[in-house]
Amino acid sequence: MWAGKPKGLVVLKIDIHTHILPPVIPEFKKQFGYGGFICLEHASAECNCTANMVGDDGRFFRSVEPNCFDPKARIIDCDEHDVGVQVLSTVPVMFSYWTKPDDGLFVAKFLNDHIASVCQKFPKRFVGLGTLPMQSPKLAVKELERLVKELGLCGVEIGSHIGELNLNDPALFEVFEAAAELGAAVLVHPWDMMGKERMEKYWLPWLVGMPAESSLAICSMIFGGVFERLPKLKVAFAHGGGSFPSTIGRIEHGFNVRPDLCAIDNDKSPLDYLGRFWVDSLVHNKAMLAQLIELFGSNRVALGTDYPFPLGELEPGQLIGSMNLDQETRNNLYHASALEWLGLEKERFTTEN
Repeated sequence: MWAGKPKGLVVLKIDIHTHILPPVIPEFKKQFGYGGFICLEHASAECNCTANMVGDDGRFFRSVEPNCFDPKARIIDCDEHDVGVQVLSTVPVMFSYWTKPDDGLFVAKFLNDHIASVCQKFPKRFVGLGTLPMQSPKLAVKELERLVKELGLCGVEIGSHIGELNLNDPALFEVFEAAAELGAAVLVHPWDMMGKERMEKYWLPWLVGMPAESSLAICSMIFGGVFERLPKLKVAFAHGGGSFPSTIGRIEHGFNVRPDLCAIDNDKSPLDYLGRFWVDSLVHNKAMLAQLIELFGSNRVALGTDYPFPLGELEPGQLIGSMNLDQETRNNLYHASALEWLGLEKERFTTEN
């Protein structure tokens, strides 16, 4: 039994894919002298009702409920759905990779300090991932060291690409190298989707672009030799790895028939890397989740919901719970895979002190 255990919870559930915002976001446009930042407009001064994420140019982005910025509201939701622990990360629109490096570092520090404060206040219920100014790898490494060593966060969330750079770009390698040395978990989240100018209707950037972005990130890290050079690097990909699992046959076939195009930086088969990284369980389909387990192993698939957003799993763990899985597999998906990725022990959440 653990402190703050949700009523009715039989097994520890750790949700590795949830997003949080600070209740108040500074007016960065005024501070830095240029725009493009997100603000949070509350309907009341108490910050206890729906708020709007709005660009500093007045452009509406999305509405969010208090559970996006109020830890106590999140805990109520977690208790209702028997989730013991959430892994917190920022909303990708906050990455700010396009800013001047020092400004990006300032934004990252602000967000990281907020997430750390929430985790410190509720250590049994929340674990944190920071964000980095990836447009400046040297600053990113410095902030990575701070958020792990000083703030006690378990790792970072990064985008599926950094500006025009894919994740195999040599400029980014030192960040991954530092993460491996620190034992920091890395969550890769799709954002700023490719081809969005051709996907103006039907919510297609989220339905088509996001899965493609995740596959691009995975293939970039495999073909670029990032996993080969850094065997201790712990990376998880959101949304079940996007379209990668369903196209691994095509990816492997392409590697075999056109090594002159695919194997130029790494001559190891893509199949060799199945089980070398993690994915979350957010696929909304039993057959697809079964495929993830078969491809990667149940110890590389972790509960993830994209809480608190509507494209996520609205009842956390429902898909896993609906499947006929043995207890070891179920435990892996609910918490064991997450603990290994995060570098944490279950006792952190199962003891009173």
